[in-house]
Amino acid sequence: TLPWLGEQGWYALMVDVFALLVLAGVITAFAIRKVQRPARFAGSHLGEADLILLWIAGIVVTLFLWHASRIALGLNEYPAAWAPISNFLARTLGGALSPTVERVAVWAHVLLILSFLVYLPYSKHLHIFLAAVNVFFSRTKSRGRLEPVNFEAPADEVRFGSATVADMSWKQMVDTLSCTECGRCQDVCPAYNTGKELSPKLLIMALRDQVLADGPKLLASKGAKLQPLVPNAVTDNVVWDCVTCGACVRECPVGIEHIDHIVDLRRNLVMVESRFPEEAGSMLRDIDRASNPWGRAQGDRAQWAQGLDVRVLQPGEGPPDVLFWVGCAPSFDERAKKAAISTAKLLKEAGVDFAILGPRETCTGDPARRMGDEYTFQKQAQQNVATLNEAKVTKIITTCPHCFNTIGSEYADFGGRYEVIHHTEFLAGLVREGKLKAMAGERKITYHDSCYLARHNDATDEPRELVAASGQAVEMPRNRQRTFCCGAGGARMFMEEKRGRPINEERVREAAGTGADTLAVACPFCTVMLDDGVRETGAKLQVIDLATLLSEAVERRKMQYEPREGF
Repeated sequence: TLPWLGEQGWYALMVDVFALLVLAGVITAFAIRKVQRPARFAGSHLGEADLILLWIAGIVVTLFLWHASRIALGLNEYPAAWAPISNFLARTLGGALSPTVERVAVWAHVLLILSFLVYLPYSKHLHIFLAAVNVFFSRTKSRGRLEPVNFEAPADEVRFGSATVADMSWKQMVDTLSCTECGRCQDVCPAYNTGKELSPKLLIMALRDQVLADGPKLLASKGAKLQPLVPNAVTDNVVWDCVTCGACVRECPVGIEHIDHIVDLRRNLVMVESRFPEEAGSMLRDIDRASNPWGRAQGDRAQWAQGLDVRVLQPGEGPPDVLFWVGCAPSFDERAKKAAISTAKLLKEAGVDFAILGPRETCTGDPARRMGDEYTFQKQAQQNVATLNEAKVTKIITTCPHCFNTIGSEYADFGGRYEVIHHTEFLAGLVREGKLKAMAGERKITYHDSCYLARHNDATDEPRELVAASGQAVEMPRNRQRTFCCGAGGARMFMEEKRGRPINEERVREAAGTGADTLAVACPFCTVMLDDGVRETGAKLQVIDLATLLSEAVERRKMQYEPREGF
């Protein structure tokens, strides 16, 4: 017994209550696994989990029996009344049995604990020790940011993603050993939930198995021959199914960063092995050749603004108060152009001093980076940062959450530090300030949160302010940070979806289930993907950007309140 502490009644009560709660937790865990049987446990090592639960239950039961037998024998240093559970059990023990129970219980208790500690390092339950470490070192800011590859380092130190276990970072190794196999990531993964090969849980488990298999070889000799992670641990399909939406990262209770693993696997496949989906190769070539994934001439970038009297910032001119970073999709895709046009009209209506770069704006490099082509991304990033810095730009708004995330969270690594605001945030501010006056209409609107806006950057309230200013809001079941991806992220916008069910159609069906007539979006990629989903499913929905809805609401108010000409 612990000196002094073991004599305190409050401590005995605390031990009794804690042990009872642990036992209740074990029983609850068994009920969930054996009665409820949630789908998220598919693929987990349930047999080993059952063994650990029984082990923990044995530790608690022997603790109760030991304390109860000591009370029955009068060996307790603390007042028996302070340990109600142990005291109750003591009254059920026969006097002749108490000495035997006391010896057996204490030795069983000690042996169970010691064997448990010996077993843990060789089991998946090593996460008991490592989970807290992993959570401590997990990313808390700029969740959409990826670590850059340092191409300036000596050739033998440049890390071109993860080819083998030796290429994994220490955090990635701790990630794999921290996995509890709870399946929460699997439960929310849009790829897994639409019948594709990728399961974030099984990905981490497979990488862990590879770390445990190759780790000893690597420790024995740095030159040891190691198995490639792809396809030995995971298949190519698993690597390319990911939409980098971040749902898995958000749900993980132990801070595993699945996207970093996926992107590093892609980096090796793309930059070292030149192995990637054929259609994605066209996108990479277009960015490299034409500075945009559409392969269009840079001279066409400002065509969407014809007739709008939008200033195109020229070299040497003074910077505007706000630079409108249009993005590639709104510049070249007919459906996405509407959001750029509406945003420009609203900025002019509010009297905002803004300009665009026109042909000097190039792709941020986001699709290339998420695809794994870090070299192309950095080339684009450095070019854009040089242009923005030369123009002395300090404040940027953009309609694209991918541009928003890349410029705001990733360009700082290349010398580009700017205040970057999404157009929904900026427009909501103008409405609050009274610079834009809107009147809500009768549209029933359900808003789709973009992953890179809501989950990666926590922008969820301002889009809903615009919905409320434009019509009647109704929420989808999966919303805000728990939104469901449109299927465009991770460069999937430019790849064919050949496996499972289309992610965009899954989301459209969820939107149609709300009874809304309008599916509001705040991302040009979402506009294209969800509009395609509406066409394929036949849903009675219109996919409209929030800027366009707000523009309609502003015009509606003008028609209602401003005097008509001639009266």
